[in-house]
Amino acid sequence: MEIAKGKRALVVGVANDKSLAWSIARQLHEAGAEIALTYQGEVLEKRVRPLAAQIEAAVIGELDVTNDDQIAAVFGALKEKWGGLDMLVHAVAFAEREDLRDRFLNVSRKNFARTMEISAYSLVALARAAEPLMEARGGGSIVTLSYLGAVRAIPNYNVMGVAKAALEACVRYLSIDLGSKNIRVNAISAGPARTLSSSAIRDFHTMAHEVEQRSPLRRAMDVEEPAKMAVALLSDLGSGVTGQTVYVDVGYNIVGF
Repeated sequence: MEIAKGKRALVVGVANDKSLAWSIARQLHEAGAEIALTYQGEVLEKRVRPLAAQIEAAVIGELDVTNDDQIAAVFGALKEKWGGLDMLVHAVAFAEREDLRDRFLNVSRKNFARTMEISAYSLVALARAAEPLMEARGGGSIVTLSYLGAVRAIPNYNVMGVAKAALEACVRYLSIDLGSKNIRVNAISAGPARTLSSSAIRDFHTMAHEVEQRSPLRRAMDVEEPAKMAVALLSDLGSGVTGQTVYVDVGYNIVGF
């Protein structure tokens, strides 16, 4: 069912074919959406362009979310290409490897600020740039990616958990600011996924095994599952949902023992 037919979506954060952002982009393509992707730097461009070709996506340009000029250039190109935007996927996060292995107490002021800027503030910056393009289409939907570490102290997740908590708060405040424009903002809290970013977390495999053993469904999350939920929230199926963090983690977040 092409529930996103005629919609135009920007997916930010595709790094390789294992990323959750890529799964969302593929699901949006299957749902009928026209897609634009960005990349950060030459190394990722070489990975993103072949993936874009697989789903007939436009590679709209380079996007470092800490660079306001690049944000303006990307959304300017989208306005020229499409005139408006219906969907935005924010799948951007960063923390230094040592900050996911050392004690949280030892994170430096510089690293703390950088993690917050890239992982949380970037959603605000992209939403601000998307607002006039979505308003031109009569509304839109924004989805970002979070994790249980936003609300629980997960070993080795450290400063990223603090950033995800800020990200989820940004979702709530942005939903209030943008609701009058018929723009919805939601987060998906996905279970552990074997991605490039998760490889930096010490004992990640232990975390994933814990979910498989103790979640209500007694299995690992499939990367297609948060992608399917993202499509639902981005499409009209999620028309009454905004400001929410939706858990797609095979139920692990409810376990208390």
